[in-house]
Amino acid sequence: MLELLVGLAVLVGLVGIVVPVLPGSLLIGAGVLVWAAVTNTTAGWLVFAASATLLATGALVTWFIQARHTRAAGVPGRSLVAAGIAGIVGFFVIPVVGLLLFFPLGLFLAEYARLREPRRAWASALVGLKATGLGMIAELGLALAAAGVWLAAVLSGV
Repeated sequence: MLELLVGLAVLVGLVGIVVPVLPGSLLIGAGVLVWAAVTNTTAGWLVFAASATLLATGALVTWFIQARHTRAAGVPGRSLVAAGIAGIVGFFVIPVVGLLLFFPLGLFLAEYARLREPRRAWASALVGLKATGLGMIAELGLALAAAGVWLAAVLSGV
C-alpha cells in the first residue's frame, strides 16, 4: 500500500513538472522521503539520497538554462514572473489549457509593455518560452531518473 501511495505521489509530481501549478520535484522528493523513512533501511535511505540528488540537480539545471537564455536575450525576470502569474490565473480560468495559453500571452504582453514594439516583444517572448521549455525538459528528465531509481528499488524488493 505504501508503494502505491508513493508511486501516486511520484506520478503526480511528474505531471507537476509539465503543468507547473504543482510542485513536481518536491512531491517526488517528499514521496521518496516518506518511503525511505517508513522502510528505514540503509538501501532505502541511499535511494532517497540518489533521488534527492537527481531532483536537486534538475532544479539547478532548469534554473541555469532559463537564466542563461533569458539573460542573453535581455528578458528581465519580472517578465517571466508576470508570465507565471498569468499562467496560474489562466489555469483556473480555463483549467489546464489556460496555463498553456496565458503563460505565453502574459510573457508577450510583459515584453510589449517593456519594449513597445510588437516584433521585438514577440522575439523576446519566444526566447523566454524556449528557455522555459528546455528547462522543463531537463527537470523532467532528471525527475524521471529519480523516479526510476525509486521504482528499481521497489521492484528489487529493497
